[in-house]
Amino acid sequence: MDEQTRRAYWRSNLRLMTILLAIWALVSFGAGIFFADALNEIEIAGFPLGFWFANQGSILVFLALIAVYVFSMDRLDKQYGVDDYEEEVRGS
Repeated sequence: MDEQTRRAYWRSNLRLMTILLAIWALVSFGAGIFFADALNEIEIAGFPLGFWFANQGSILVFLALIAVYVFSMDRLDKQYGVDDYEEEVRGS
């Protein structure tokens, strides 16, 4: 892989991480802390929505973001030709 392709790959990776971390921060801090009072007006299964986000929602969103990152990086690796799936298949 040449230097220009390597830089483009790394920029794409950083862009993806920045977007996912921004979503995580908005959900964790925004919904769980900053907007908790407003969200507590809504209830889910008898619990205030702000409480739910602080205790359960942010964890579930974080797990979803991990899955998005894995699938996105697989696609990015294939796009730039750095996936090692073919090597694993041949080596097995």
